[in-house]
Amino acid sequence: MPNLSHHARQLRDLADALETQSSCHEDPFTPHPDTWEIVSGRHTSRGQLNYAVPDVLQLQRRIRRYNADSGIAHGDIVALALDIFLRAKGEGPHVFRTDVY
Repeated sequence: MPNLSHHARQLRDLADALETQSSCHEDPFTPHPDTWEIVSGRHTSRGQLNYAVPDVLQLQRRIRRYNADSGIAHGDIVALALDIFLRAKGEGPHVFRTDVY
């Protein structure tokens, strides 16, 4: 039987690193600092995001209401929400440079 202790140690180290990384954010809905920097930049280039979503979710109404409550622009709300969701699913940006955006 092969000795797998090296792999087990690597998995433990990886689990520890992930635990440390995830404990940095107490609230899983807190936007990444890099995302805040990009969204709040005055000269950030922007692209249109066009997707059909179920009307029953009332996303447009909810975005307008959150905008009224928070003062965050509609597009920024969408950008923050999608970035948080995709990062949580392991889909972080490959290159995150503020001079590119």
